[in-house]
Amino acid sequence: MSRSWQQSRSLFAAASKVIPGGVNSPVRAFKSVDGEPLFIKRALGSKLWDADNNEYIDYVGSWGPAIAGHAHPEVLKTISEVAVSGISFGAPTELETDLARAVIERLPSIEMIRFVSSGTEACMSVLRVARAFTRRSRIIKFEGCYHGHGDMLLVKAGSGAATLGVPDSPGVPPGTASDTLTVPYNDLGAVAALFEKHPEEVAALIIEPIVGNSGFIRPDVGFLEGLRSLCSKFGALLIFDEVMTGFRVGMQGVQGLHSISPDLTCLGKVIGGGMPLAAYGGRRDIMAMVAPSGPVYQAGTLSGNPVAVSCGLKTLEIISRPGFFDNLSRRTRMLVDGLRSCAERNEIPFAADCEGGMFGFFFNGRPVRNFTDAKTSDITRFKKFFWGMLENGVYMAPSAFEAGFVSAAHSDEDIQRTLEIADKVMKGCR
Repeated sequence: MSRSWQQSRSLFAAASKVIPGGVNSPVRAFKSVDGEPLFIKRALGSKLWDADNNEYIDYVGSWGPAIAGHAHPEVLKTISEVAVSGISFGAPTELETDLARAVIERLPSIEMIRFVSSGTEACMSVLRVARAFTRRSRIIKFEGCYHGHGDMLLVKAGSGAATLGVPDSPGVPPGTASDTLTVPYNDLGAVAALFEKHPEEVAALIIEPIVGNSGFIRPDVGFLEGLRSLCSKFGALLIFDEVMTGFRVGMQGVQGLHSISPDLTCLGKVIGGGMPLAAYGGRRDIMAMVAPSGPVYQAGTLSGNPVAVSCGLKTLEIISRPGFFDNLSRRTRMLVDGLRSCAERNEIPFAADCEGGMFGFFFNGRPVRNFTDAKTSDITRFKKFFWGMLENGVYMAPSAFEAGFVSAAHSDEDIQRTLEIADKVMKGCR
């Protein structure tokens, strides 16, 4: 089966004249798979249609937010009802308080919360608060974990930075990055050594508790618990970046799965239901540092706008319904188990894992525990698999270093069709 992408190619050529690289986020560019991006025209449920009217089963889901499915009728109805009263006021609304309460009810570690418009904003802001609260400057992050494009965070980052092979972005002053200490994910000993070396200098440790920006990588047994203990011992704040995993792997995120209380949490994607909305929150005494309550300045004209907040509220309501995560997890597991079986039948080295509605896979013959392991995967085989799936109507992340997402709109038939295609494509990848 050969698909025409003539319209997408034409649109990409036009975009490239006025937008750097023709895209507004690097990982969309298809550069890591040696191609040009598809331009999407519409989406509904589990499906996407591109500018050439080709249909795809979608496992990107707007990179995570579309947990209820694209264009969910209840979400669309809510947005339209709110929008007719005004899109943004630059003033407080009751809806903001409603969403704050909804998040706090579901995540016990959060006592106060501040809404922003992107995950990058949330991570930049939370680290400023952490440094102010502790009166320390250094932070610890993990190789391959991406926390947005803030200057001090673009050090051995994952996501688009990993895809492009740019470990440190030009334009970041050396002094800005000098306070960022990096260690391999799942290496508790390396973290302990850093704390011992800088016992009173580390303000915070920030982590994707399940990595999604180097592909799906799960924490070793006891790893997150060990980080909690080390942070408490050395007076540093533990920050869970659950922008991707929050309300995606379960109703209480990774912190709920492991019964761990981070001091601060970053959220995004699902809490906005597809609208630009993110947040950071945590202990009351720390969050009281944020202006106008305290001296740490952070602001945003469109933060907590009523349309985005209402979309998030309705999405949280939908995913809180009985059986939602049971069904979502079952279908995600069905997909991952099926992909493993396809690889085994075709004698292809393959590692895959999932949690809730999030999954990932590597063409790798051993378990992937960190970014170094991820980079040993067969990228050439991934590219061949990616294009084979796309040609046959399955849209997956155009990068070997990104997680994938299943929505409640994906049916058993969608999963079965995907696996039939994967089996055929993997035969050609041997």
